[in-house]
Amino acid sequence: MPILPFDDDQKLFALMKEQLYSAVLCDALDQVGYRQQAMRADIRPIHLDAVVVGRAVTMQSVDVYEPEENEYEQEIAAVDSLKPGDVLVASTQQSTRTCVWGELLSTAAMARGANGAVIDGYTRDVRLIQKMGFPLFSTGIYPVDSAGRGVVINYNRPVNCGDVIVSPGDVVFGDYDGVVVIPKDALRAVIERAAAKVEGENITREELHKGATLRQVFDKYGVL
Repeated sequence: MPILPFDDDQKLFALMKEQLYSAVLCDALDQVGYRQQAMRADIRPIHLDAVVVGRAVTMQSVDVYEPEENEYEQEIAAVDSLKPGDVLVASTQQSTRTCVWGELLSTAAMARGANGAVIDGYTRDVRLIQKMGFPLFSTGIYPVDSAGRGVVINYNRPVNCGDVIVSPGDVVFGDYDGVVVIPKDALRAVIERAAAKVEGENITREELHKGATLRQVFDKYGVL
């Protein structure tokens, strides 16, 4: 990986998307003492090639049991607040009765330059979102509207998403293996370690292909 542009989020995120992956980021997070940064395994991409990386804009939804006045107010504000390079991260407190995300919200987020969304809850309009190519991760697919079932109560405050506390501005990275959260204050340390491990893994892989044993390459490089 070339010199890392930590002063330019978009360039940094493009390099991360091209050269890093969730597993190596988890290993780097472990190295700096953050061992609980991988979201639950049921938060999955809606298409196989989806990769998301960006700054978290958080949103909190809770279940309700009747329609409310202005029930979309906070949800609209959250999506309209998105900027280029952001990732919408939504908590529903693991609701199984509402659907907090769909195609129109994806369209609005994409138009504002957002890099994707991670939803600890259900989404709908999945075929349309797949056609858009919008990187979306969720716990499942469900056709219902949120009206009278769930309401967003705040945004850009810390949320529990996938059993990880996500604060606004943290960096979220998701691929087919899962979603990890890099605390904003640890970003440089984590990315530098992850890049170094990728380089070590590439060398190790080459030697394994040439016939070296796993013990030999581990003793030499300490990479596994």
